[in-house]
Amino acid sequence: PDCPADYESLWSGYSLVFFEGNGYGLSQDLGSAGSCLEEFQLMPFMQCSNSDVCRHGVRTDKSFWLAVDAEADYTVKPMTSIDEIQEHISRCTVCLGTQYILARHSFTDVAPECPEDFSPLWQGFSYVMVTSSGVSGGGQDLASSGSCLENFYLPTFIECLGRGTCAYYINNLDYWLAQNPDMTQPGMWGMGNVYSGLDEIIDQGVARCTVCARNTLEL
Repeated sequence: PDCPADYESLWSGYSLVFFEGNGYGLSQDLGSAGSCLEEFQLMPFMQCSNSDVCRHGVRTDKSFWLAVDAEADYTVKPMTSIDEIQEHISRCTVCLGTQYILARHSFTDVAPECPEDFSPLWQGFSYVMVTSSGVSGGGQDLASSGSCLENFYLPTFIECLGRGTCAYYINNLDYWLAQNPDMTQPGMWGMGNVYSGLDEIIDQGVARCTVCARNTLEL
């Protein structure tokens, strides 16, 4: 993607969501530079022990990447071709600016206005966290721009394994902030509702957000 106006592009890369090693996960803030790796590797890390031995591509290690808006087929075998896999990995750009940035969430289907002395950079959908099998998962800081994704689609991420494959798995779950337009009963409205189909989810289910930049002070 292009950087916002008045921001300088430093590099472009591939959007990393989180790692999992030995059953433990480490999430990446999608609003930070560390989530945008310049090179794509199915398994960007290796496992090292105290006996001066390191292993790259342990079968139980996993990496999770932001996906593109592509049709997910859960019935096909996992992908092994790097060229095919990269077509499913979302791209990112790290941008340099001098303004303080924050995300604001509305809990409605309308993107919120920015606070006083802030201007909007983009509007989107309020992204909370992802989970995989077992206790693995990772979340976003809701104050970070990484919690406000410009596009909404499912599934939002793709899983890659240490054995050299990537695929969409039915047990991978995305979590988003929900709409709660009836603030007379905060936290109660909508509980138990089921939204089926992207149109209904977008119109009635997922909350909106705005990423805001503090205005530069005039001296």
